[in-house]
Amino acid sequence: MTIVALILSLGFVFIAIVMSKSFKLGLDRDIIIATIRASVQLLAIGYVLHLIFGMQSYGFIVLFILLMITVASQNVARKGRFIPGLVWKSFLTLLCVEIVTQAFLIGLHIIPATARYMITISGMIIGSSMILSSLLVSRLKSEVLLRKPEIMLILALGGTPRQAIFPILKDCIRSSMIPTIEGQKTLGLVQLPGMMTGQIIAGANPIAAVRLQLLIVFTTMTSAILTSVLLSLFIYPALFTRQQQLRTEAWER
Repeated sequence: MTIVALILSLGFVFIAIVMSKSFKLGLDRDIIIATIRASVQLLAIGYVLHLIFGMQSYGFIVLFILLMITVASQNVARKGRFIPGLVWKSFLTLLCVEIVTQAFLIGLHIIPATARYMITISGMIIGSSMILSSLLVSRLKSEVLLRKPEIMLILALGGTPRQAIFPILKDCIRSSMIPTIEGQKTLGLVQLPGMMTGQIIAGANPIAAVRLQLLIVFTTMTSAILTSVLLSLFIYPALFTRQQQLRTEAWER
């Protein structure tokens, strides 16, 4: 794609701004900021990846992946300010998921241990896990506030915090997994994944592109359920006090 073609594609952003103003949605400022941020961030990351790919230093690869996990953790924490220590809990969750998936992929020689594969696949795994974590946290807040009497009753009858919260956690995990599962059901029929489409446009063999995309699909499914379960286990103790009482004061603000 030429620079001119890229500039012309900004016409889509202009259409979005016009529609926002026409319907008085108040989104035009956010659209402009999002466009500028996305452009700057992607251009910057393109140059950084070019340097890292050229050096092939495992130290830089690890640092870059840790940076992605840190940014993702902070984003999740902004969605769940009511949960104490959510930043480090999200970080630990994403780190565990990353270690498990990369160990499996590299250990079984499914992918080569190079920056080109490790960083790009990690980005997709961490990105999807971040979105799923945000969905989980948001759903958990609404479910706990909605089912607060049920939790209080179980605790009053002598139940443990684990017994009181686990049915809710299971519902939240199922709900957060729905977008991943439903999205994968329609792959190839309703949507063509971005990575596969990009490879095909770049001239790659469609069959080879499909194989790599299937690898991402299988990895994303596993990382999704790992993220949901691990994050739930890490955060549920923070929902209760030492006296095993439900902590909802910060949630209701």
